[in-house]
Amino acid sequence: MELSTSPRKPQVLEAVLMLFVLVLLGSGVVDGQRARVWEYFEYPAISCRAHSAVLTDFGGIGDGTTLNTEAFRTAITHLSQFESEGGSQLFVPPGRWLTGSFNLTNHFTLYLHRDAVLLASQDINEWPVVDPLPSYGRGRDMAGGRYISLIFGTNLTDVVITGDNGTIDGQGALWWDKFHNGELQYTRPYLIEIMFSENIQISNLTLVNSPSWNVHPVYSSNIIVQGITILAPVTSPNTDGINPDSCLNTRIEDCYIVSGDDCIAVKSGWDEYGIAFGMPTKQLVIRRLTCISPTSAVIALGSEMSGGIQDVRAENILAIDSESGVRIKTAVGRGGYVKDIYVRGMTMKTMKLVFWMTGNYGSHPDDNYDPNALPIIQNINYRDMVAENVTMAAMLEGIPGDPFTGICISNVTIELAKKATKLTWNCSDISGISSGVVPPPCDLLPNQGSENAVECNFPTESLPIDNVEAQMCSCRSKYF
Repeated sequence: MELSTSPRKPQVLEAVLMLFVLVLLGSGVVDGQRARVWEYFEYPAISCRAHSAVLTDFGGIGDGTTLNTEAFRTAITHLSQFESEGGSQLFVPPGRWLTGSFNLTNHFTLYLHRDAVLLASQDINEWPVVDPLPSYGRGRDMAGGRYISLIFGTNLTDVVITGDNGTIDGQGALWWDKFHNGELQYTRPYLIEIMFSENIQISNLTLVNSPSWNVHPVYSSNIIVQGITILAPVTSPNTDGINPDSCLNTRIEDCYIVSGDDCIAVKSGWDEYGIAFGMPTKQLVIRRLTCISPTSAVIALGSEMSGGIQDVRAENILAIDSESGVRIKTAVGRGGYVKDIYVRGMTMKTMKLVFWMTGNYGSHPDDNYDPNALPIIQNINYRDMVAENVTMAAMLEGIPGDPFTGICISNVTIELAKKATKLTWNCSDISGISSGVVPPPCDLLPNQGSENAVECNFPTESLPIDNVEAQMCSCRSKYF
């Protein structure tokens, strides 16, 4: 490219030279040296922060091989001093940041640049072992403790984990192999776990290859999970997407999940431990979810539901190539309840089952469960659904002597696959009604007829979490 040096247009030459300098600065190279890059970003969050820092300021190196555990821990420890001074945010710039587990702090935002990738360490020593959850009594994989999650927090308030669709890669193949080969000493870690906390936002991130569950808020309240993409091989063990567990006031929306287990699994403790802990999951909203899970459910309630599950509202769900649309899992010994469940506006393509209720799920933490602790399953409402290429419409199996009651299914059309089962509805130990359902349900869900057509309930009033609005936050950071 030739630059004109005509004295008649010095302002043009000056502008072109300035543009050239800006290009060099934008490339991060000046006189052959790496220059600091200024980054300005905006993001929606429940809280904005007065202070900020960049991971590289604490020795972080994003080359994919240097371990950054200490950099994360040092940065967050430093930023914790601003808890009462407007809070703080840690910016993770472009790069591949290998790290072990680290803990978050109060009034804190972790922000991942769109080209930032957190890589979970393959060194087992980078994963401390913590006590089992009190409502479970043991690790989920095996008795005893469990490896701490990659990103962990407990007894926190006002925490945001977000980004411009940055990535957290659990590099889970190591853990999956140990699980299959019986080589685990403790239960596998999750990618994100927040305990005993309130006012939590997890948004606009991509989570891949988690060792086990991806997002696990537990014993917490006022939680928003939004705009999350979760990807795991469909054969990977127990890579549940989002598992709200003994949580109050939770909103999950605009998520895309491909999973080796349930896309969303609602939980509240396991048998006698969950009964004793007694903390239910209540006031849960799920909307605009897309799920692919060939061996599991789009939305599962249980099987660990001993503290109770109540007031779950799911709508505008797309399920593709999944085992079941909505599944309730429980068993003798669970106790607890699943009640006041509302699902509408669900579209399903290529499903083994649309509806599945299981009263004999089994899987107990130990032999000390109470065989007289029977779960209560009641007021389950499904409406306004379409499904195609379905192997079996429903398998609804309550517990003898403890039937599942108050089931309502209305305005549902299920198109069966060419190789569908001969028995399209299999029902036992349940009761309820149906209206406008094709193919016709079992006799235990009698059709109300056109003259007495019903529309199953879906609450019209909003939940408190629906009234939580994000504000637009911004930050200007520089990094090498």
